[in-house]
Amino acid sequence: MKNRLKRDNSRLKGAITLESSKSESNRALIINALAGGNVADIHNLSNARDTQTMRSLLQGKPDVYDVKDAGTTMRFLTAYLAIHGQGEIITGTDRMKNRPIGPLVDALRTIGAKIEYLEKDGYPPLKIHRIENQLTNKIAIPGNISSQYISALLMIVPSMEQGLEITLTSEIYSRPYIEMTLSLMKAFGVGNEWTGNSIKVSRQTYQPVEYTIEGDWSGASYWYSFISMAPEDSKLQLPTLRKDSTQGDIAIATIMNDLGVETQFEQNAVYLRKLPLNQKKLTIDFRSCPDLAQTVMVSAAVIGIELEMTGLESLKIKETDRIAAMQHELAKIGATLTENDKMWYLIPSDHLPDAVTIETYEDHRMAMAFAPLCLKMDVTIDDPSVVEKSYPGYWDEIKRLSIEIQESSNLPLNP
Repeated sequence: MKNRLKRDNSRLKGAITLESSKSESNRALIINALAGGNVADIHNLSNARDTQTMRSLLQGKPDVYDVKDAGTTMRFLTAYLAIHGQGEIITGTDRMKNRPIGPLVDALRTIGAKIEYLEKDGYPPLKIHRIENQLTNKIAIPGNISSQYISALLMIVPSMEQGLEITLTSEIYSRPYIEMTLSLMKAFGVGNEWTGNSIKVSRQTYQPVEYTIEGDWSGASYWYSFISMAPEDSKLQLPTLRKDSTQGDIAIATIMNDLGVETQFEQNAVYLRKLPLNQKKLTIDFRSCPDLAQTVMVSAAVIGIELEMTGLESLKIKETDRIAAMQHELAKIGATLTENDKMWYLIPSDHLPDAVTIETYEDHRMAMAFAPLCLKMDVTIDDPSVVEKSYPGYWDEIKRLSIEIQESSNLPLNP
């Protein structure tokens, strides 16, 4: 299946329906399950496939937990089963079986969980038996690996007899996601102490509460990209977003201000407006918000801004190797992405093609990051259904902006 978006450089105007935050939804589901709560008390849950998979598995309690391609679901449920597991297996797609989980398994084993690798050491699938006797109340784990490992551990600590102190042994990446986890734990009645590189959570009891999920700042980023490429006077409204959000991807508001997009916060909504561009080169650190990198790269490549970037290491172990994927697809529009000693450099295109076909590599963010190209050229997106992972209504929202999308399994490779 392919989606061909016809070039349309009309002024953008209207309100966009965002998906609810997948990150917040998945954390709330795990914490709510640990609290013994009712899923019905979690309002505005994301319709993203990852979240619905998490919800289904927590409610069904199967012998085999198949998380499909959901990395967050894999990591959070691995820790959850270390508290409640009775020998269940957790597995996923072939790609999931090649995404590392060793640091989390090592930590859980150190605490006392019995976990077996069923195929390849360091990777799913796993067989998990819960912690019967806690062996230690102190562990150390690098802070520059996936924050999902750390969040997974933190959420189960209140259920441990001795509590746990986690020492982060290196620079902390994706810190806002750890802060989101602790904030949600607090909303369900569990406190913490975070001093320096040490986070301490004692044995406590989660309290079932009603909780409403915020709109998704990751999903909002694609509309920032649309505005960055749109004509002057373009404006969009993004409801259900909060200025005091705990989502790390709220950083898009600051980043995109330098790419010609103004953010106006009002009560539970954000308004985006096109601004004149006054930058030619930017330096951006993505350590706290790596999921924004693809979106920002595409915008910069099109509007003519050179980027110097850090904090992209984790992109190589996502749904695909996002660095390699971006290098290949950006080259199609005349931009280059190079790496030198943990620094990445993007040189924008000096001549955009009239049409392009974008491969998605089974990665939802590749599809959504490149879709705004339709404001500058005809763009064909391979396998557009990948957006179901995080933003099922994405293509419908683009259509609501009066942008024409041809859907077909028979479109030629090159438009």
